Parts: sequence; structure tokens; C-alpha cells
Amino acid sequence: MSERISTIRVQWIHTLQAFLITLSALAPQTYAGTTPAYATHGMVVSQSGYASQAGVKILQEGGTAVDAAVTTAFVLAVTHPSAGNIGGGGFLIYRPSTGSPVAYDFREKAPAAAHEKMWLDKNGKYDKQKHHYSHLAVGVPGTVAGLHLAWKQNGKLPWARLVQPAIDLARDGFPVSHGLARDLQSRLKRFQPYAATMAQFTNAGKPYQPGESLKQTDLAATLTRIAESGPAGFYQGKTAELIVAEMAANGGIITRDDLANYSAVQRKPIIGSYRGYDIISMPPPSSGGVTLVQMLNILEGYDLRQSQFGSAETMHLMAESMRRAYRNRALHLGDPEANPEMPIARLTSQGYALELRESIVSEKATPSSLKGFEWPHESDETTHLSVVDAERNAVSLTYTLENSYGSGIVVTGAGFLLNNEMGDFNPAPGLTTEAGLIGTHPNLTQPGKRMLSSMTPTIVAKDGKLVMATGSPGGRTIINTVLQTIVNVVDHRMNAQEAVDAGRFHHQWFPDRIQYEGQRFSPDTLQLLKGYKHTLREIDRQGSAHIIVVDRERNVLEGGVDHRRPDTAAVGY
Repeated sequence: MSERISTIRVQWIHTLQAFLITLSALAPQTYAGTTPAYATHGMVVSQSGYASQAGVKILQEGGTAVDAAVTTAFVLAVTHPSAGNIGGGGFLIYRPSTGSPVAYDFREKAPAAAHEKMWLDKNGKYDKQKHHYSHLAVGVPGTVAGLHLAWKQNGKLPWARLVQPAIDLARDGFPVSHGLARDLQSRLKRFQPYAATMAQFTNAGKPYQPGESLKQTDLAATLTRIAESGPAGFYQGKTAELIVAEMAANGGIITRDDLANYSAVQRKPIIGSYRGYDIISMPPPSSGGVTLVQMLNILEGYDLRQSQFGSAETMHLMAESMRRAYRNRALHLGDPEANPEMPIARLTSQGYALELRESIVSEKATPSSLKGFEWPHESDETTHLSVVDAERNAVSLTYTLENSYGSGIVVTGAGFLLNNEMGDFNPAPGLTTEAGLIGTHPNLTQPGKRMLSSMTPTIVAKDGKLVMATGSPGGRTIINTVLQTIVNVVDHRMNAQEAVDAGRFHHQWFPDRIQYEGQRFSPDTLQLLKGYKHTLREIDRQGSAHIIVVDRERNVLEGGVDHRRPDTAAVGY
């Protein structure tokens, strides 16, 4: 009898297991659990466990948030080569616990020989290959100069100490993760035209396997020169000679003078307000801060907590704010030195937000006005890191090579990848077509000009206290991903991990549609949005946000790690 009962029990357990497996297959897709990482003193959140651990060690040694961000960024150049870099550029927002926040612009610049018609062939037709996938597509890199400027003004530990972890990992190697192995293998065809790239990112021509050691001796030597000489170890001397030789041998136009003349710029952040919270974000040539503040200004007129996360009403209102802000992005924003009369004060004003809000119709999409228009491509492959130290100084840093692995070109003898950021300039004056090009003036190619970006490193504060550091990769979707992490925390009262895990969506004026993460929103909600005359497009994933939220009641840091991409890590102490 007992054997029969035991058999029935086993059969029942197997039946229950089968039911649960079936149920899980039908359930909406979810990411890792909603419990954030916690820390009392300091925290680093980035795309790489090696980078986050190295950054936290700097904090434990008494380094500032900027010190830790510098180390994390250099290690990412070794362990996350698809976007971590010394051959690209980006933006850093620093908010000290006391004093004024500051923005660091180390966006790449066009070489002196660049001009607005350089992307046209001899017949005047747009040449996409030249614009995005050639040595001409490489902008003058800014990362080394930008990190050094931020450290010089806000760092505490020696510069060489901050670069050393990256040198060690490049010289001695590190085990290739499953995610990196898979990513490198998928890029083999793209790497094949470049001997130095194949030498760096394959194991004697064969794909790296998980667990094998990736050593980058040329990169270690370049990092050593940077550690010893700062920016001069990159923009002058041997590294500069190797870059110029790479250009000269392959039709590129970056010269020794272009490198020597590059400088990072300290700027005043864009500062807005949302429901009593201070929004501190990046000014042009990033479009992120201006566009983000416009959307938050519009949304402040609605009770999103009452309409709830993921409802058709909330998504409609957010999509309509996105539509309007992205239109202004295209029409008005670019490099501030080349466009000194950008109407930033008006675009970020509450009065203008009221005008835009009054044009939004409840339960009815507002059609975008240029038929068939789409934006030019802006790569999703960027990376972001957030750092908070024991004194609650905070860094939000986003930087990129543009495409995944940038141009795909490793500088021969120097061991690092070059960006292809010139592709972020508009193709040619007036060249706005239904095929997806835009030729508005503010972002045309000009000598020494910085190309427009969507990178949106952002810090949120309230009543003089730090609340949140946030940012994401994702090309043009970056701004909307950052928007949603803020709304999730402020309006929907989510913790850091919940705010990162929640489903995302995006509207960018053109194409006139909402793209949304599949199986992350209710079918009823999607049906209602169609009834509002929104066009919908399902996508797999959007962005990879890495955020830190301060639990002010307990004075504890929450780390939100985005599992949409592999190898992410929040490390604190």
C-alpha cells in the first residue's frame, strides 16, 4: 500500500513539474529577480564584473567616485571591447555631495580635413559604406582626454594607480566569458579584413572558447604609456604615430595635429525639475539632457502613478511626449560651438512644455508630420557605468565606439579599436529622404565639430541629497530608457532592480510607431494602443541600464543590474 502511495506521489510531482514548466513557457518574459544589490559605503555598476570589482577596490582604497569611474572605464576597454574603449568618446556627469555638478564632454571630433559633402560619391550620391565602415568614419578619439580631465579636477589617487588594473588584465589575460566568446565569434566576418583585429580577437584565427585566456599585449603597452604620461601618452608620441600610420595606409584623414589639438571640455549640465526632484543631465553635443527634460516637463502634468505602469494611458502619454521631444532634437540640436543659437532655454522651459502638453489628445495618437521619414542609424552598442562613493559623490558615465567594436579596426601595434562615430553626422546638406536620411543643418559634418549624440548620463537629487545615478546604451533609445528608469523610481516607487527589469518602449518621432519589448506588456494594453491609432512594433530588448538608487531612509545604496546583456555586475562594499 505504501509503495502504491509513493508511486502516486511521484506521478503527481512529475505532473506538477510538467504543469509548471508549461506555465513558465506561457508567462511573460522576465529577467533576474527584483531584489537589488545592496551596499552601505560605495558601489559600482557596469557591464563587466572585472570592471566593477576594480572600481570598488579603488573606492576601498580611499578613491573618489571619479577615481573609481576612471578605473572602471579603462578596465571595460579591456574586458568589454564591443563598447568599452580608449579609441572612442563619451560623456560624464559628476555630482559632488557638496558643490555644483559638472559635465565632461569627451565626444569625438571631426578631423580638420572633414567637410559636409565628404559622404557623397563622385556622382553626388550618398555612400553609406564610406560614412560608417571605413577609416574615414573614424573621429578623433576623446576618452583618454575626458577621463584625465575629470580625474585632474576631482580625483584623489595617483593616475597611474587608476590605469594599472586595466594594464594587468590586458597583459596577463582574463578568462573569456560565454557572452564574450559568443559575441567575438559573431564578429569574425567583420574582423577578417583587418589583420590586427584578427590577431587581437581570435586565438590564432579561431574563435575564442569560454574559459580561454584573452591576452592583449599591444593594448597593455598602450595603456602603460597612458599611465606614465597621461593624455600625452595617447595623443602624442608612439601611440599617436601608430594611429597616424594606420590612417595614412588606409585612406583615413586623422593627422598628428588632429590628435595633438584634441581637448575634452567641461560644460554646465542641463538641469531640470520633475516632481520636486533635480534632473542633472548632459548638454549638447549630447541631445540627451535637453530631450529628457522636455519629456519630464510634459509628463509632470499627468498623474502617472494613478494611471499605473504599463497601462495604455501611461504608455500613450509617454509616447506622445517622446514624439514631440525627439522632433525638437532633430530640428535644433548639435555641437554648441557650431550652433551657438540653439534654443535650449525655451526647449527646457515649463512654458514650452505646457504648449506641447496641450497638443496631446487623450486616447488618440498625433500623427508625425513627414510622411515615411526615418532617422539615420545610430548604434545600440554603447556602455554605461554608475558610481557612488562613501561620501555620496556620484558619477554617471556613458561612452562608446558607435557600432559594436566600432569601426572593427584595431590600430596596428597599439591594440585598441577605433570608433566609427563620423557616421553620427548627417550625410549631406538638405539630404532628407524617405529612405531614412536627414540633412538638417545643426549636425552636418564640419572640421573640428563634435557629432550629435543620444548618450544621456543622468543624476537625480532631491533636497540637496543624491537619489539616483542612471544611464544606458542603446543608440537613439538611450534617452527613453533613462526616462523610464526615472519614472519607474519617482512615480512607480520601484527599487533599483525593479526599475531596470521593467519592460521598455520607445517612440522617436520617425518612424511613427511605438516599439516595445516583446512579452513585457499586456495584450490588452497593446490592443488599446492600436485603438488609439498607434502603430506598434515588437522588439527583443531595449538598452542595458546600470543604475544606483539611494534608499534615503536606511542610507543604503541599491544597485540595479540589467540582465538584458551578459556579464553585468553591481559590486559594493
